[in-house]
Amino acid sequence: MSRTVQVGAGGAYDLGYHVVWCPKYRRAVLVGPVRDRLDGLIREKCAEHDWLIVALEIEPDHVHLFVKAHPKHAPSYIANQLKGFTSHVLRGEFAHLRSRLPTLWSRSYFVATVGAVSAETVRRYIDTQNERPWRTGVPR
Repeated sequence: MSRTVQVGAGGAYDLGYHVVWCPKYRRAVLVGPVRDRLDGLIREKCAEHDWLIVALEIEPDHVHLFVKAHPKHAPSYIANQLKGFTSHVLRGEFAHLRSRLPTLWSRSYFVATVGAVSAETVRRYIDTQNERPWRTGVPR
């Protein structure tokens, strides 16, 4: 992946974040229609904020997102916007998420800037999550 520098008022930037978050108790609830709806909601929220999704992988028990954002948006803001919005909508649309979990997402998340390794390495890591030998047979 070539470096794409964005130019804004007063500066230029190329900030990429690898964000990972999990459902409460790491329950494998992100499957089937929930997974499909979550994918659409993440893309909708990212488009609303002009965040570029480089890679997105939704596993049954966690989400990997590689996103490029404006410097005015802190990584914590990005994670909290995505978790809050998706939790509100998904728990409203899928009753089993309300009855099975006190909240959809755990309070924690992981975020790393992309720079120590290349953006291509992170994208390849996310894209090949299901090709890992120990992940075979896990429903999506």
